Amino acid sequence: LGIAVCLAHVRILRTRRCIGNEMDGPWQLGHVPADQYAIRAQQAAKLMKSVDRNIATIACGSSGITIPTYLEWDRTVLEYLGDFADYVSLHRYVGNREDDTASFLGVTNSIDQQIEDVDAACRYVAARKKLQQRPYLCFDEWNVWYKTFEIGKMNGAGKFAPPIIEEVYNLEDALVVAGFLMSFIRHADVVKIANIAQLVNVIGPLLTRKDALLKQSIFYAFKMLSSRKGGVSLQSTVDGASYETENYGTVNYLDRAVTLDGDRLNLFLTNRSTTDAQTVRLSSDIAVGDILDAEILHHEDAKAENSFDAPNVVLSRPFDAIELGSDGPSLTLPPLSFVAASLAVKD
Repeated sequence: LGIAVCLAHVRILRTRRCIGNEMDGPWQLGHVPADQYAIRAQQAAKLMKSVDRNIATIACGSSGITIPTYLEWDRTVLEYLGDFADYVSLHRYVGNREDDTASFLGVTNSIDQQIEDVDAACRYVAARKKLQQRPYLCFDEWNVWYKTFEIGKMNGAGKFAPPIIEEVYNLEDALVVAGFLMSFIRHADVVKIANIAQLVNVIGPLLTRKDALLKQSIFYAFKMLSSRKGGVSLQSTVDGASYETENYGTVNYLDRAVTLDGDRLNLFLTNRSTTDAQTVRLSSDIAVGDILDAEILHHEDAKAENSFDAPNVVLSRPFDAIELGSDGPSLTLPPLSFVAASLAVKD
């Protein structure tokens, strides 16, 4: 169960078919070594494409960066499948097990690296095998998931529709979800499919109780980006302060992505600082003439979360603190905040 996020200006013309799921994992039924999976996957791809040439196949890639066969699995599979693999899948679940908010918010460094590592494997195979078209990336499982990860909390045997793996998301989780999406935008040249897992109840942005519906914090981060998803991803750089993390090295306080959608310039900005506001000025050759709309997701407490009793603790609100000066737009982001804004582009 997932929902596709359109990250680039791509016409969807083909039916996608996944050839297995997390087959590199010993926990998976049917798990075999990479060379044996590759044989099965190629046979399946041949059969599917012989029936319908419009089918695009997604080869099962590494299910995580901690798997011992990470990248070696991807290389072996892609080399054998060759032009029968249109995409390769990658998965990532992250969490704040150390209760270190600043480090947790820097996990996007690792997400960027994972995308670039798998992309490098794809480029290598495409060059070595002289493929007609290189395989692209399908990031078909990703989310924050760690609070309900214990095996005992995932056991629903003998129960009727048990409420299992219902992760309760807070503000810092929402900022990381925004970080995932901004990373996908920055890598839209190679990440062509991205699916959040899951949608409702099971590690979902939405929780239900009988007839009640709760929008979790990550719902708002997803909505703020997906409502501005069109256009072309623009390259952007950050010139500003950074900090050191235990797990992810040097991290910029400001996380960002920028897209151009016709006459709309979309800005996505996160202030990772837990204590200090960050003033941001956009320097670009693209002239903007007006602010079309802007939203902010913010709370003073990184652990703030929504509940059925208090559903509006963490939610997106209008943001009116963008100034259009002669040298470009500027704004001040409070600590622990995510802003999504659309600006009108001058002719």
